[in-house]
Parts: sequence; structure tokens; C-alpha cells
Amino acid sequence: MAAAAFLAATAAPLIGATAAHAQEGGACSSATVQYRLVGADGKVVGADWSSQGGFHQWDTVPGTVEVRLAPGQSVGEGCSYPVSLAEYTTEGPDWASSGQQEMVDKATVHLTAKDVAGKDDDGRTWQKLSVQTPSCFGQIDLYGEDTAYDGKEGEGHGPLPDVRAGVLTPYHLIAAWNGGDKRCEAGTPESATPSPSAPETSASPVPSAPPAGGRPSAPGEGTRPPVSPKPGATPSTGADVPPAQSSPPAPKSSPNGGNPPLAETGAGAPVGMLAGGAALVLAVGAGTVYASRARRS
Repeated sequence: MAAAAFLAATAAPLIGATAAHAQEGGACSSATVQYRLVGADGKVVGADWSSQGGFHQWDTVPGTVEVRLAPGQSVGEGCSYPVSLAEYTTEGPDWASSGQQEMVDKATVHLTAKDVAGKDDDGRTWQKLSVQTPSCFGQIDLYGEDTAYDGKEGEGHGPLPDVRAGVLTPYHLIAAWNGGDKRCEAGTPESATPSPSAPETSASPVPSAPPAGGRPSAPGEGTRPPVSPKPGATPSTGADVPPAQSSPPAPKSSPNGGNPPLAETGAGAPVGMLAGGAALVLAVGAGTVYASRARRS
């Protein structure tokens, strides 16, 4: 009985030492982006700050777009939101006639807590995105990622937009503009070299899928799931964008010089303590049995 009681008393604090570890750092949630078009003179072209999405026909080519985070948001330190502007040549002046597109130019900025609009923004400067000015049929996309949807393979690349095949990229599209008054001729500076990985035509819909190496985000956020779009469908737009992927924490150094321990509890207590306690219990038990036998003889 004494041995059993001692073993229970020795093991109890070691078992209770297994504790849950809280996740280090807070998660970054989605944020709402505002944008406006500016001309070469720096003056606002058209409407002022907006989060309105959709596809727009350009009166003036949106070569430069200012972006910021909408007011009233709480953005944690270290949270970053990539926003890109990409220019494509197209086969027509609107989405329905755009056909298979080719990327010509792309620019990306990262918005942080310092880019949140406030009550007194007079005199403040905002981050700008600029791409080449198309001189033929084209489309310009503003979207909340750093991925280049250029039809190339590998991390950081994704499929080209293609209305005929139902490829509705970019993902996390904020707004888009179409226009132009003439067809882009092959070999001109405005026309990008076709990617060998992108199909010329497609008779059946090809479901769009998230690009390789997509960024994870906070729960409930992240890349929109593919919905098997039909040819001719218009990509959806929205001003809420996910945060960039945070860097993984550095591995902690091992207390025994990098050699894996024999075993550890959740609180880092070695099994050797438990084994030592058990050995002590056995020794005490053996002494008790020996003394009992000595009294009987």
C-alpha cells in the first residue's frame, strides 16, 4: 500500500505537467481595399476613393491606380496585403470578346497598417500602381494577390484569363477595366509572347484552379474555391482581400545539443524523472518485503 501511494504521488505532478501551448502571434484577417484612378498630372480621374468592383469600360486608360485600406479597420502590426495591377492584351474591347489574354505588365504593392485611411487625410500620400499604357484592345485587372496570372508554371504564377475556356483569373479580383479601339498585332510591343503552356483555343470549359503555391490566410479567408465556370461567365469581384502569408517561426534550439530526446512530456519534463521515481518505489517495496520476511523468521 505504501509503495502504491508513493508511486501515485510521484507520477501525479508529472502527468499534470502536460499543458496546452497557445498559438504564438495573432492571425491577420481580410481587409477592404479602396482605389482611385489618377492621371499623369496626379489629379484624380473619374470617381474618388471607391471599393466598388465590377468590370468597367475605360474612357481614359487607367495606367496608374492609387490604393489604400478603407477607414475604420483595425490592422495588426505585421499584417500585409499584396495588391497587384496587371495589363493584358485581348482580342476585343470588353470581357465577352476578350478571348484568351496575354500578360504584358504587372506591378505589386503591399498595404499595411500605415495605409489605413483616417479622418484627416489631407496631404497624405498613397501607394501607386502603374503599368504600361495599352494602345490596342486590352484589360487591366486590380486584384488582392502577388501572383502573376501569366500562364507560366511554378510558384507565383497562375493561368491566363480566357473567356472561351471559362478561366476566371485573377483570383481575389477587386475591379477590372476593358477598352481599346484596334486589334493588337503580333510582334508589337503591346503584345506579349504567347506562353506555350496556355491553350490556343478550347471547345469545352476548363475549371479554373488556384495557382500553385497559393497563400494561406486566416480561417474563412483565402483563395476562392473553383466553381467550374461556364464559358462566357464574368469573373466575380470584391474589395475584401486576404493577407499575405506570414513567415514561419524559427525552430527552437534543442536543450541536448540537437540530439532527439528519449521522450518528453508536453511540458518538457524528461521521462527519466518518472523512471527514477519508479525505481525508488521498487527499492522501497523490496526493502519492505525483506523486513517483513525477517520478522517472520
